[in-house]
Amino acid sequence: MKYSRIAVTSIFLCLGSSLWLSGCTMAPNYVRPAAPVPEQWGNETKNKTSGDANSQPIKDLSAIKWQNYFVNPQLQKVIELALKNNRDLRIAALNIEKFRAQYQIKRADLLPTVNVSGSGTVQRLPGSVSSSGQPTISRLYNANLGLSAYELDFFGRVQSLKDQALEQYLATEQARNSVQITLVADVANSFLTLAADRERLKLARETFASQQASYQLIKSRAEAGASSELDLRQAQTSVESARFDVARYTSLVAQDENALSVIIGSSVPADLKPEALTEIVTIKDVEPGLPSELLQKRPDILQAEGTLKAANANIGAARAAFFPKISISTNIGTTSNQLTSLFAPGSAAWLFAPQITIPIFDTGRNTANLKVSEADRDIALAQYEKAIQNAFREVSDAMVLRDNIGEQKSAQQALNVAASESYRLADARYRAGINNYLTVLDSQRSMYTAKQGLISVDLARLANLATLYKVLGGGAN
Repeated sequence: MKYSRIAVTSIFLCLGSSLWLSGCTMAPNYVRPAAPVPEQWGNETKNKTSGDANSQPIKDLSAIKWQNYFVNPQLQKVIELALKNNRDLRIAALNIEKFRAQYQIKRADLLPTVNVSGSGTVQRLPGSVSSSGQPTISRLYNANLGLSAYELDFFGRVQSLKDQALEQYLATEQARNSVQITLVADVANSFLTLAADRERLKLARETFASQQASYQLIKSRAEAGASSELDLRQAQTSVESARFDVARYTSLVAQDENALSVIIGSSVPADLKPEALTEIVTIKDVEPGLPSELLQKRPDILQAEGTLKAANANIGAARAAFFPKISISTNIGTTSNQLTSLFAPGSAAWLFAPQITIPIFDTGRNTANLKVSEADRDIALAQYEKAIQNAFREVSDAMVLRDNIGEQKSAQQALNVAASESYRLADARYRAGINNYLTVLDSQRSMYTAKQGLISVDLARLANLATLYKVLGGGAN
């Protein structure tokens, strides 16, 4: 079968022009905006290591796996459960699939869609409307290969829409990475909080048992006339205060377990529940670099920049709307009034139908669309700058705590030693009849508060390292 050279040539011209025109847009040239933050952190790093003194600080969190940062085996298993079951992370992954498909749709618009179609029509006309005055039956069969309303992207409208979809897709990938990094850090913080409260509960129970023993001793002394009723009631007050703390920390531990279960998306296995902070292997320490390094690697900043690039590309599509839109429909095939002769010699048919649409008067619609796209770009720019400023503040805050947490722990340890020794001396003097029992109670409360404070400092130190993992753009792998 011999088809017209014009029809065949038109199809190949469409294919060739689509490839030649791809990449041409009217979008503004994108230049990364300057970071609206100082070149240095607000505080100078004092090179104090808040982690294990025997471990080398990590300088580039984005280059390592989270398993190499959170080295505690129990915590690693809990994080793995969260990565498998957390619903927020699952939604983020599904959003990637959604935007990937949308990008594929826009990319497909750059190339012609070639369709094969076939049709058959059998029609009967009554004699009253037939040209011959007799009833007639007409038949028409078609088989065609061609394009339908393919837009020649001379001004880059379709290319700009494709670029926008691509940047949105890439931004969604970074959003997923950001969700995972935040999830890992949140799991670590919840795990550490649970460990701290379980250690506090253990301390409260030990204190309660000690207070009960002291109460029984003083009760015996009071019955023998060696202690006063005041001493007995003061001891009873201390027992009830300790019993209150046991009940309070029992509730907090249960709430911590519930919070951790929600984050990981399932119940926490009993063998993965930490007993105390002192049993957790120290998290790796970090040594952050310059702010410019952070701005290049934090997923939330890359996501904001991707959104800015998408808005910038959309301006190109809005600008292209002011120019003519050229589309082509073309096909080659066969037509016959008999199905058996559909592919017989001489049945060839072709169609070439170019169309041009020139905007003349649209009541300002295109101008308004361009203003909207430019406003969207400006909004995305402000959001990008805000993301950078928030990142800078988060890192600066974490670094302030990191640089001073060692001094806090040193002071708290010294306070704990002093309070314990004070209680030992006060108890010995009371038993010798030198001091009253109120002095013992004050010393005992100070010792208990100092021990609780030491747990809080340890929690703050480890939680700070978990926070640094997040704010410094820890590895998402």
